[in-house]
Order: sequence, then C-alpha cells, then structure tokens
Amino acid sequence: MEQYLIANTLSYPILSAILLIPLVGALITLFLGGDGILKSWGLLVTLLTAVVSLPLYGHFDLHTAKFQFAEVYHWFPALHLNYEVGVDGISVLLVLLTTLVMPLCILCSWSYIKERFKEFVFVVLIMEAAMIGVFICLNTVMFYIFWEAMLIPMYLLIAVWGGPRKDYASIKFFLYTLTGSIFLLVAIIALYIKTGTFFIPELMAHQYSYQYQMWVFLACALAFAIKIPMFPLHTWLPAAHVEAPTAGSVILASILLKMGGYGFLRFCLPMAPAATMTCMPYLLALSIMSIIFGGYLALGQSDIKKLIAYSSVGHMGFVTLGIFLLNDQGIKGAMLQMINHGITTGALFICIGIIYERTHSREIKDNAALGMVMPIYVTFLGIFTLSSFAFPGTNSFVGELLVLVGAFTKYKLVGALAIPGAILAAAYMLRLFQKMVWADSDGHGHHDDHGEGGGHHALADLNGREIVTLLFLAVFVFWIGLHPTPLLKIMDTSVGHLLHQIQSGSHHLPSHHDHHAWLLQVGTWVKNLAVF
Repeated sequence: MEQYLIANTLSYPILSAILLIPLVGALITLFLGGDGILKSWGLLVTLLTAVVSLPLYGHFDLHTAKFQFAEVYHWFPALHLNYEVGVDGISVLLVLLTTLVMPLCILCSWSYIKERFKEFVFVVLIMEAAMIGVFICLNTVMFYIFWEAMLIPMYLLIAVWGGPRKDYASIKFFLYTLTGSIFLLVAIIALYIKTGTFFIPELMAHQYSYQYQMWVFLACALAFAIKIPMFPLHTWLPAAHVEAPTAGSVILASILLKMGGYGFLRFCLPMAPAATMTCMPYLLALSIMSIIFGGYLALGQSDIKKLIAYSSVGHMGFVTLGIFLLNDQGIKGAMLQMINHGITTGALFICIGIIYERTHSREIKDNAALGMVMPIYVTFLGIFTLSSFAFPGTNSFVGELLVLVGAFTKYKLVGALAIPGAILAAAYMLRLFQKMVWADSDGHGHHDDHGEGGGHHALADLNGREIVTLLFLAVFVFWIGLHPTPLLKIMDTSVGHLLHQIQSGSHHLPSHHDHHAWLLQVGTWVKNLAVF
C-alpha cells in the first residue's frame, strides 16, 4: 500500500478534517434556531472547511503521482475494507473547488431561501461532506457510499426549495442518477471478485483481460455519462437546473457534474485502457454531439436558466472530448475546463438568482435593459459572459484552447467538428448579454414599458454581499485566464502517470479474435435477455 500513498505530514489530518467539519456542522445545526443564527452558522462552517483545505494547495508535492495527505484506518478487515483517503493531481483541485464554492452557496441563499432555513443549511452541509468524500476516498465502497449519499440532499434541495415543477425535476434527477449508480455498483462488485480488493490504486494497477475491461468500462461509463451528463443522457439536467434553487443550481453546475469527468479519469481510463481505446471513437462522437446539440438548444432558449443549463451540456462535451483524446493537452484541458466551468457557470447561476429575486422572472424579455439601472450587475454579467464563451484572457479560454490543441494534434477532423460549438457559445451568450443590458426582444428598454414603479428603474443594484460573492469568482476568472501555470503544474505528474498507464494498456489491445469473442458474448447476452 505504501507504494501508492504518501502519508499526511501536516499537524492535523487535513482530509478527514474537511470531511468531518461539514458533517459535525450539520449535526449542530439541528440544535440551533433563528434564521440569522442559522445563516451565520452555515457560512462559518463552510468558510472553516475552505480555510482548513487551503494547505492542500500550498503543500502539494508536484513531483509525484502518488496519493498525498493519505490516511488509512482499519474498518472491516474481513473484507479488506478500510478507511482510505488521499488526493493526487487529478482530484486535489476538485476538492479545493468544492470547499471554495460552498460558502458562496450559503451567501447566494441569504435572502433567496425564505423558509425552512435550518433544514436547508443541514442539507447543504451534508451535501458538501458527500462531495468531498467522493473526491478524496481511495476505496470503491466508500466512493459508492458518498456517490449515493449526495443524491438525497440534492433531491431534497430541488424537491423542497425548487420551482413550480420541482416534483417532476427532482424525481427525474433521482431516477436517472440512481440508474447509473446501479451499473457502477455492479462494476465495483465485479472488480472486487476479480482482484479481492476495494483499494482504488491497486485496482488501477491491476491488469485485466480485454473482455473483462469492456464490461467494466461500459458499466462505469454509463454511470459517469449520466452524471456529467453526456448526450443523449442529458435530459435530466435542464429540468433539475431550472427548478432547483440558486444554491442547488450552483452545486449542480460547479461540482456535481464534475464527478462524471472525475469518474472517467479515476476508473475508466486507468482500469480499462484497452476498452477505452476501443470505445474512444464513439465517445468522441458523442462529445461532439453534446457540444453542438447543447449549443444549438441554448441558442433557442428564452428562459435564462435553461439557456445556461443547455450551455453546460456543451461545455461538458468539451470535457469528455478532452478526456477521450487520450493525450496530454486533451486531458489537462478537460481537467482545467472542469474547474473553469465550476467557476463561470456557478457565477452565472448566481447572477440569475440575483435578478430572479428582484423581478421574479427568468425570462430574458422580463429582465432586459438592465444596463442603466444595474451597472455593477451587468459588469459582472459581462465578465462571466466573456468567460463562458472562452474569450482570451479569461479562464475558459485556456481550457478550451488546450482541448482544441489536443484534438487538432490527434485528429484534425475532430478538432474541426468542435469549432462550431465555440461559435455557438459566443452566439447564445452575446445574445443573452445584449438583451439583458440594452433591450428586450422587441428592441425596447423594458423599464420604458412600466408606468408606475413596477419597471426596472425600481430595481436595486447589487448589495455588498452580492458583490463579494461575484467578485470572489471574478478574481479566479482572470487569475486562471492570465496565469494558469500553477494549476497545470499540479496536474502534470498525475496526468503523465495516467497516460503511461494507458500506453501500457495498449500492449494488451485485443486481437481480432478477442474482440470478435467479446461481440459474440454481447450478442448471446442480448439474445438471452430478449428471450427472458
């Protein structure tokens, strides 16, 4: 086990601390009363978790692909089931993204949530612990427990504090993701039966037959493709985004979708490299379709939240495109794009929540011509709009550029097919920005159409809390956009090690006979299923 791990050398168990602080904070929430106290408590706990997690960045060793800050405690020895946590260059930035975004979820809910604030803070803190658990655990059983555990608080966020169609959206979200989880559980059990271990680094180092890889890959890929979500398994996302409260949309966009990409990198690529290479053309095709389809649907939306939700499908298409290019630029670009999407789209959902609190509408025509009455708001909206369509100097530009360079390096046609997605992103985001700042769909300022104080001239610009929330994210837009090197260095060694694992797996690529045998096995299985 020591060959995979570097023990935690800090004066405190940092990974256990950031896992337990929100859990303990959630339990204490049950004994508190008063919305003011509950809001302050939720903010304090999430801020403390963020501060405690910061040494992960400062003390991360850039020169090793081993899992760092590791902790191992015996849990269920009979099944070789232990408490094993650690982070590498693939997971550490996602952990930091989670801890830094969660305080913003409390801030953007400060006046948005009107009822059951105790339950809201409890659910958000449980959600934070579950998401951190997914990124730090090195045990497939723990991974699955945290993977499933976050479904319930996310379901509650939509079902209790959601919009008019919250029941439909919450059930659809739950059923889709639960279905994917069942396939993931089957893969985890199959891996344990084959290897006798739940320890992820050992599972990543193990060599599997081609046929075994194909089954494991397909089961895992289905779960992760639903979560990210990839076309055509994306239909739960727009409904969930539109009906969720602002904090729910931010959590979905910033963190929850990233778990699909993380799953591909942690399970599919290292454990099933030959199967990954076999399936790569199909997944690249689905990624291109996600980019184009997501962008095309975003272009036709009149609901701002739906527009941003469909844009997420396109952005996540760039992530899966980068991952399955299986080269250095593509995978680093995909990982950086996951961080960038978490910052930019999270910020856009906060912007939507802010304006919805004032106008009680998410329709573009009801929120047009804000430029003169909310100048600070439209300034931030402009920054995040530029970032969303990857304008040079912003964070998303670096991620998309790396993915496109990776695509043109490996398959020029794939790179060329992805370009329309970037153009579509510019079209729908500039259209949204133009209408919200200057005019509604008829070309007239909306505030001109209201006569007696009901128009936009009555709207207040951002308050201090809202400015702080958006300013924090805007700093990251320009910091990553102008100086991405520190983040890329963190990924460098782990991505190199992952590519080495894939390259080693290429020596086990199937013969024509093996592939034919696997196809026959699938045919027999489908035939038996049809008879049944």
